[in-house]
Amino acid sequence: MSATIWSLLPPIIAIILALITKEVYSSLLLGILAGAFLFVGLHPIIAIETTFEIMSTKIGDNAYILIFLVLLGILVALITKSGASRSYGNWATKTIKSQRGALLSTTCLGALIFVDDYFNCLTVGTVMRPVTDKYNVTRAKLAYIIDATAAPVCIIAPISSWAAAVTSSLPQNSGIDGFNLFLQTIPFNLYALLTIIFMLFIIFLGIDFSKMKAYETTCENASDNNAASDLPVIGKGLVIDLILPIAVLILSCILAMLYTGGLLEGVGIVEAFANCSSAKSLVLGSFFTLIFTFLLYIPRKVLAFSDFCDSFVQGFKAMTPAIMILCLAWTLSGICSADYLNIGGFVSSIISVDSAIGMFLPALFFLISLGLAFATGTSWGTFGILIPIAVAIFGAGNSMLIVTVAATLSGAVCGDHISPISDTTILASAGAQCKHIDHVSTQIPYALLVAACCFIGFLVAGICHNGWIGLCVGLIVEIIIMTVLYSTIKAKDQQ
Repeated sequence: MSATIWSLLPPIIAIILALITKEVYSSLLLGILAGAFLFVGLHPIIAIETTFEIMSTKIGDNAYILIFLVLLGILVALITKSGASRSYGNWATKTIKSQRGALLSTTCLGALIFVDDYFNCLTVGTVMRPVTDKYNVTRAKLAYIIDATAAPVCIIAPISSWAAAVTSSLPQNSGIDGFNLFLQTIPFNLYALLTIIFMLFIIFLGIDFSKMKAYETTCENASDNNAASDLPVIGKGLVIDLILPIAVLILSCILAMLYTGGLLEGVGIVEAFANCSSAKSLVLGSFFTLIFTFLLYIPRKVLAFSDFCDSFVQGFKAMTPAIMILCLAWTLSGICSADYLNIGGFVSSIISVDSAIGMFLPALFFLISLGLAFATGTSWGTFGILIPIAVAIFGAGNSMLIVTVAATLSGAVCGDHISPISDTTILASAGAQCKHIDHVSTQIPYALLVAACCFIGFLVAGICHNGWIGLCVGLIVEIIIMTVLYSTIKAKDQQ
C-alpha cells in the first residue's frame, strides 16, 4: 500500500467525513485508523498500536508548538480577565467607525505580524475579536480574513519561519542559494498576491457569495458565535495593558528567532532567521511575555495574584480543542509520511513520468502541491517533497525553476487553506473562536476562485517561459472575475 494510490485514502476519508458530519475529531480518527489498517493489514491490535505510536512521536516532535499554544492561551485569558480587551474594544469603536474599518484593521494587523503564521492567527484573533464583534462581523468572516492574511503574508516575507522552511527544503549540494531563490519567487507567488487583492476586494465592496453569503445571511445579526467570552472580566485593565503585552510578544519572538538562529554566535541577521527554530522561538517569546505581563499587572493590581494563577488553567482549557485537532491532524500526516503510506513517493512517481512536458510543469506543480497540501494538511511537508523534484528537473540557473518553485509554494498555501486538517486553518478558527467546519466550508469557494486565476497564470507563464506575463494574466483574470461577480451580486440584490 506504500507509495500507491491507496495512500490517498486516509486523508480523503477524514476530509469527506469532516465535511459531511461536521465532526472533526471522529473524522480524523477514522482516517488515521484507516491508514493504519492499510499499512499493517487486517491486524486490529497492531493497527491501533501503530496509530498511537505515530501520535506519540508527532506530539513529541511538535511539543514546542503545543507549549506555545498553551502559553498564548494563558496570555489571552489574562488579557481578557484584566479588562484590557474590553478597554481596547471601547477605544477602537471610537476610532474605527464601520465594519469595513474593522476588517481593514484586522488585515493591517495581520500584515504586520509576518514572522509566523501560528503567531499571526492567534494574536490577530485575540486583538481584533472584540472590535469585529462590535460591528457584527461573523466569526466565519473574521476567520477568513485572519487565514487569508497569515500564510499569504508569511510566504512572501523574507524574514519569517516560512522563508526558513522553503530555504531548508532545497536538497543539499544543489548549488543553489535557497534564500536567494525564495526572494526571486516572491513576485510570482500568485496565490499569495491574488488572495490579498481578492480579500481587499471583498472588504472594500462589502460583498460575499456562495457559502459565506449564505452563512452571513443566516447570521445577519452576528449572533452565531459572537457570544461574549466565558471568562469574567474582573480587572480594570487599560488599552495599554493589551498593547504592551502584544508588542512585547512580537519583539521577544523576533529576538528569540535571532537567538536560536545563532546571532550571538556571529551569524548574520538574514542567516539567523533562515536557521532559526521558529517553534522554540515562539515558546521563548511567549514565556518572557508571560513574565512581563505578570510584572505589568500584579504591582498595579490590575489582577489579583490568585486571579492571575487561575488564568493558567482557563487558558489551557481554551486551547484544548485546537490542541486535540492538531494532534490528530499531525497523526494523520504521520501515517501518510514516507515511513508509512508514503503519499510523497506516490506523487513523486507521477511527476517523474510526466516531467517531459516542460511548459505545463508550473501549472502541474501548482495543482499537485494544492492536492498534496489539501490531503496532508501541511504546506511545509509539501515544500519538502516537491521543491527537490523541481530542482532535479530544471537545475540551477533556469528561470523556469523560479516559476515552478513559486507555483509549488502557491499551491501548497492554497491546499493548506482549503484543508480541514491543516494546522493553520485550525488555528485561524481558534483565533476567531469560530466553529472549525464553518470556517472551512465558507473559505473554500473564495480560495478556489483565486486558485483558478493562479492556474491560468501559471499555465501562461509556462507556455511563455515568463513569470511576469503569468502574473499579469492571473491578475487580469481575477479583475475580470471580480468585476463580473460584483455586477452579478448587485443585480441580484436589486431584484
